Amino acid sequence: MINLILKLPGFILLWLSGRKQITLGERKLLPAFQLICEQNEKLGVQYSEISPQDLRANYITQNSSKIGLKEIISSNHKVPVNGDTIEVREYSSKSINKSGPSLVYFHGGGWVIGDTDTHDNICRYICKKLNMKIFSVNYRLSPEYKFPIPFNDCFDAYEWISNNAEVLEIDSEMISVGGDSAGGNLAASICIQRKKENKTLPNAQLLIYPATDLRLITNSMTKDCSEGFVLTEELMKWFVDHYLDSAELKNDPRVSPLLAEKFEDLPPALIITAGFDPLRDEGLQYSEKLKQENVTVIYKEYPTYIHGFFNMLQVPGIKKSIDEICEEFEELAN
Repeated sequence: MINLILKLPGFILLWLSGRKQITLGERKLLPAFQLICEQNEKLGVQYSEISPQDLRANYITQNSSKIGLKEIISSNHKVPVNGDTIEVREYSSKSINKSGPSLVYFHGGGWVIGDTDTHDNICRYICKKLNMKIFSVNYRLSPEYKFPIPFNDCFDAYEWISNNAEVLEIDSEMISVGGDSAGGNLAASICIQRKKENKTLPNAQLLIYPATDLRLITNSMTKDCSEGFVLTEELMKWFVDHYLDSAELKNDPRVSPLLAEKFEDLPPALIITAGFDPLRDEGLQYSEKLKQENVTVIYKEYPTYIHGFFNMLQVPGIKKSIDEICEEFEELAN
């Protein structure tokens, strides 16, 4: 039902939201997102009273509908990590060339919620648009597995994919990394850590509204977008508190890639932000840090969007934006 409502004209969506169109300077919130934000506010969720398990269940329900795309074939790999195994889901199709480029994708969800199923639709969609294999990593979640375990799982999964490139029928020199939100954080941090360890670097980075500074001190985090746009400052603090054992860890570049000492020679990056997103400013700051070290960067803000749009294919206009993102990324990754 909500998907049909979101297709109504903008002026009706604004009327349903009960408010005039929300603005931030010259930015105007997309009416569909304004309605989503207003409905979310009415839920009155108190994050101090909700458990990770409850939020996970809610997030799974929100992302339960399937996009289709039966031509995209998925298969699961069991990948050994420290003390356990995790799932890596491979997406492919008959049209994808053997020994071609690929993307290792880390899902968002604040290191606490989300999995390969919640991001199945977007992985299928970008697999088709990029025409390359996607490997979605089901890393272990906090607070059951706090930092550095989620980071290490992603680091080890990338290493396993790289080491098994021939069996997986991909080019070992054309493996990129990417992710949304917490996943973008993990992708950026892996590039920095691999550079520090003198390991082979990913081919390119696809960073969708990445969390880059877990100190949570930017203007968009504490003022502009601190509340009212689904992801809030309060929710980010909730995520960080579940992910980290201590405040001191916020300064670790594996946690806050913006605080790394060196950025030179990192892989080229496409960095995407949303205008009504608490993470907007730190995404911009990260792009500027990379540019200062002569890293190739394409930065783009979608000024009318909110955090999470990449996984909201049902919202009119989002597929077109993701198509644009895929076109930009293809230029970096091929």
